[in-house]
Amino acid sequence: MRTALLALAAAVGLSGMALADPVKIGIAAEPYPPFAVPDASGNWTGWEVDFIKAVCAAEAMECAITPVAWDGIIPALTSGQIDAIMASMSITDERKQTIDFSDKYYQTPALLSVAKGAGITPDAAGLTGKIIGVQGSTTHADYVQKHFSGVVAEVKVYQTQDEAFQDLAAGRIDATEADSIATEAFLASDTGQACCESAGALAYDAEILGAGVGAGVRKGDTELLAKINDGIAKVLADGTYEKISAPYFKSSIYGN
Repeated sequence: MRTALLALAAAVGLSGMALADPVKIGIAAEPYPPFAVPDASGNWTGWEVDFIKAVCAAEAMECAITPVAWDGIIPALTSGQIDAIMASMSITDERKQTIDFSDKYYQTPALLSVAKGAGITPDAAGLTGKIIGVQGSTTHADYVQKHFSGVVAEVKVYQTQDEAFQDLAAGRIDATEADSIATEAFLASDTGQACCESAGALAYDAEILGAGVGAGVRKGDTELLAKINDGIAKVLADGTYEKISAPYFKSSIYGN
């Protein structure tokens, strides 16, 4: 589950604006399967894209999927380039200083993936002296910095999680931490099945990993926030959530 660098995200006083027509929903421009992936024509598909469309339909909102580079997505929101973020962004106290969040719409654990037979465990003892890869500007990067920076040989930071998975498959890193769904999708791929396995879930750190994934809006944009929360509630209550999730996941990703 991902985060933008808050140092880049100073608000510019655009909170409380009237709803745009259409509402520009920001997603990360970098593919993040199975949540958001562009097809050959540049159209975005995936679970989170389907979920966005369902929430907008539930509220009769005209919405436009708007890809934005991940490390600039919060500045894009605060500057008015987009109206909301729905891009697997974890709800954390740090981000709440800059933007407001909706209710959560999914919550999954963080997993460590490693080479098959490596014998690495998802803790400081297992990672001592190892090279670990993470996607930059994410909660996972923050987690590694807090829990493993003093024990690992190196932390390699990547622009996308796919790049970290590729280096794991190539043997250039020993492990990578990522959201469980993204990890499981990689491990189910031909490349992932051939090279790698899950070492298990990392110990939960609420301060860093947050309280699930939610939609981000500008501070004080209560009208849009209320619509998104209402849409999330409707999608959860009427069976749409399960219908959307079935093609992607074997069980619910909503969490506790």
